[in-house]
Amino acid sequence: VQLQASGGGLVQAGGSLRLSCAASGRSFSSYAMGWFRLTPGKERDFVSAITSSGVSTFYADSVKGRFTISRDNAKNTVYLQMNSLKPEDTAVYYCAASGGLYERTLKTQYNYKYWGQGTLVTVSS
Repeated sequence: VQLQASGGGLVQAGGSLRLSCAASGRSFSSYAMGWFRLTPGKERDFVSAITSSGVSTFYADSVKGRFTISRDNAKNTVYLQMNSLKPEDTAVYYCAASGGLYERTLKTQYNYKYWGQGTLVTVSS
């Protein structure tokens, strides 16, 4: 599976962005998908994940209520709708694919097999 993230950019605090992650390959619907973000000096942090069917979604506490993850298996794409953005959301955002099933598994980056290239989100104050 190859992943291509897009949709990053510069936005003012309080604004919105929608990230997309397009996957190649016919097995997209068998993978859970996740979003992680990386800021300088920190490890890649979990943001959100969605199971392969899309039935279950998981969020980091810092984004709960502001971000929404979704997927369209017919389009081999996963989305991250980000609302009420804050300067601390500034990071490079990565999408990733995992064979995992459970929340604890999907919140850990080491359980993801495939990674996209990252897209930069900058939130100005």
